[in-house]
Formats: sequence, C-alpha cells, structure tokens
Amino acid sequence: MDSRAVAETVEAMEASLAALAAVVGRGAGDGALAGADPLRDEADACLDGLGVAGRMEAMLAGLKVHFAAGYARAAAAVAVPAVSPQECTAREMAVTAEVACVLTVSERAAAAFLAESAALTTSLPLTLSALGSGSISWQHARVMCDETANLDKGGAAALEAHFLDPDAPFAARGCPAGELVPGRFRAKARSWRERHHPVGIEERHRKGVEDRRLEYVPDRDGMVWLSAYVAADVAAGVWSRATEAARALQGPAESRTLAQLRADVAADWLLAGVVDGIPSPRAQVLVSVPVLSLLGAGEEPATLDGYGPVPASMARRLVGDGAESFLRVLTDPRTGAPLEIGRESYRVPRAMRQWLRLRDGRCPFPGCNNFSLDNEADHLLAWSEGGGTGITNLAQPCRRHHRLKHTTAWKPVGATRDKPPGWISPAGRSYPSEQQEWEPPHWPDLPANAGDDQDREPPDWLNVLASAAGLDETGPPLPADPFPDWALFIAA
Repeated sequence: MDSRAVAETVEAMEASLAALAAVVGRGAGDGALAGADPLRDEADACLDGLGVAGRMEAMLAGLKVHFAAGYARAAAAVAVPAVSPQECTAREMAVTAEVACVLTVSERAAAAFLAESAALTTSLPLTLSALGSGSISWQHARVMCDETANLDKGGAAALEAHFLDPDAPFAARGCPAGELVPGRFRAKARSWRERHHPVGIEERHRKGVEDRRLEYVPDRDGMVWLSAYVAADVAAGVWSRATEAARALQGPAESRTLAQLRADVAADWLLAGVVDGIPSPRAQVLVSVPVLSLLGAGEEPATLDGYGPVPASMARRLVGDGAESFLRVLTDPRTGAPLEIGRESYRVPRAMRQWLRLRDGRCPFPGCNNFSLDNEADHLLAWSEGGGTGITNLAQPCRRHHRLKHTTAWKPVGATRDKPPGWISPAGRSYPSEQQEWEPPHWPDLPANAGDDQDREPPDWLNVLASAAGLDETGPPLPADPFPDWALFIAA
C-alpha cells in the first residue's frame, strides 16, 4: 500500500464516517428521516451501522499494515549494516519490541503482525487492496497470508486472483470471499491450494502418512483431548461410522446429545471393541473421483466429502479394494461436476440426500460449518404447501438452522440443481450461498488418432439425476450409462 493508496483509504474512511453519522441520525428518527415504523427504522439503521463499522475496521487494519511495514523498512534502512547473524537477529527483536509496545500486544503477536504486513505489502497486492477498501476483513487477510505461505510468487498470485479477481480464469463461484466467514474462506482457500500446489498432492500425502500419530493432551476439569493424525479416508470413515452409530442410539429415552453419543461410542469401541448394545452400522462416505483419475489416465485429486482434495491413488485404492463404506461418485471430465452416484445406492430418498451432500457440502446457512453427514434433508417449500421432492426444492440444514427456518422468519430461497439456497433474514436482507467449486480437469495428452469419440459431448446427466423425485423407497431404473465407450479412454 503506497502513499496514494493510503490517501485513498483515508478518504474512503471519511466517507464511511459520514455514512455512519447519517445512519446514527436515521436510527434516532431525526426529522424527516423518521418513518412510519420507528422501531423497524432503528433496527435497519443498527444493521447498516454494523456493516459500515466492519468495513472501517478493515480499512484501519490496512492502514496498520502499511505503517508497520513502513516502519520495518525505515528501521532497516537507517541501521548500520549488521556484521553478524546475531546482530541481525537483535535488530529484528528491537523492531518487534517497538511495534509490540506501540500496539500494546505481546512480542509474539507483534512478530506475527510484522510478518503478515511484509507478505501483504510485497506479495499480496489484491488482498491488501481489498482490505484497504473494506471488502474483506483482517481475518480474511490473515487466512490469505497463511494459505499462500511456502508457495512461490506465481502460486501465491494465482490463489489470490482466484478469490479476489472476478475476471480470473475459473474465478471462485458463489458469494465473494469477503462474504464468507473466515473459517469457511480458509477451508475453500486450503482446498484450492491443495489442488494447485507446486508439489504434487501424492508426494505431500506420503510425507503426511509417515507423520501419523495419536496425541493425548490434558485439559481442565478432569478432561483430556484425544486426537489422531491419520489419513483423510481413515478419519472420514471413522467419523461417519461413529455418527451413524450415535444416531441409531437416539430415541425418546436417550438424554445424551449426538456429540455425547458419538464420543461415548468411539470410547467404547476403543476400550472394548464392538460391545453389545452399540450398533455398528456401515459408514457412508462420498468420494468424488474424476473419471480419468479413476482409470489411471490422470492424477487429478479426488474429493472426500467433508474434507476436500485427496490423492487420486487413495480414491483408486478405495474403489479398487471395494471399500463398502465409500460410495464412488464419478465427475464429468469436462466440467468437474458430479455425473453419477454409485449404482448400489440409487434409491429415493437416499440418492437424493446424497446428491444434496454433493451439491451443498455442508449446512447451507451462511457461515455454518456443520458437515453434510450430520444434516437433515428439508423441503424449501413445505410438502403440505405444494412443494415437490426435487433437488431444486431441497436443502440439508443442520438441526440448529432447520429449527431456525421453522421457528423464525429466516427463509431459504433460490436453490438450483448445482447451487444451494441463499437465505433471506427477518430484516429482509439477502445472504448468498457458498457454492462447491468443481474444476474442469487437466486432460492428459492423448494420441492424435484416438478417434472422434473424445469430442463427443456427454448427455446432461445433471438433469437426469435432478429429475428423480418421489418419496418411495425404490426409485426408477438407472438411465443409460453416459460413457458407454470407456474402453476407448482405456485404449487411449
């Protein structure tokens, strides 16, 4: 952020202050601004004021970044060249201590802030510009710094452009980065980073597997955190199975919550194996596999429901070994969108619920991070009011937001076959939905004489699946295979 950008930010803040003053006056019902419903006016003014204050906080954070990076550069410029590594370290400590004292924060926090300020001012111009304009928060900027760490300059620029440049190739779908809560933005940024990291996911996964471990961390009140660092497919299967077992134990006479039941089931399994009285259902985990990766003709990452990108070799192993807990989902080799849910599970409503898991990924309420496995299928327009059981009239909110929909004026709207619903608040404000980011795969080099079949467009498989509706336990027979000539791909 140069001096001109700082001046522009200050001007924008002055305009925001004027807008904030107008909002305060409107909320107080001054003069002609008073409407027929003063309480509603005050409520709307308070929401508008929160929005303006949030943008001003982001702008202030941008100014702090500018001044911190500027101070570090100036201090380095005026200092006599260091004659030893120890002297260089001492100077860095002195700069960090100065910033810590000015901001009244710990030296550790000041060191992190200086590092983030250096990254934003030297490598992340789009992020710094968005922060200075108030379109993203400081938390979003920190996420960008974290997720671009250890990437080369081109990789960092590509990740930044994907989320902050609407004109970038395959720009992020759905609501802008600044309208995602920071936790959800981190998940999407991490997923994109995994797919586009300069070091292949297969190599990074092999190293991660070598580091697997079980950790025991004492906590307060006689409690302990017990966690396992394991491969994603193992963790997804364990979590799914524990969740299904916990749900099977729920009933009118059961006072424990789902979270408590899940913990108790896992503890009983670990301590005594599968014991009497504890159900042991099959896990249900969706793994989306690019067609060419499944055939071994490409190494595009697969996607594990509730986690994100995983190595293609993991998906091939799950499918090849006949892992019953994992339901294969083939994806279109042209668009990356889902094509088919495994034939063994093509039943209504089960197939429809699994399609919702593919479309939404998690509870569609803004900022909710509840995994799709824990959520409930729900009609947007109630069945009793004429709503059908089609994919465009279904969502999978978590129990909390399912209850919110039925007990308050919050309303989900605008779902399509490949986009979850957005929400309208009781105040009449619209909040867009987060969308899955299906990416067209990188096609491998095929021989020039492979035939004309590779140019053939597959049928609109999304329409075929989305048309399946009804409440019966058995659905219609499967449509024709959209890729009847897979042998041509294998031969190529």
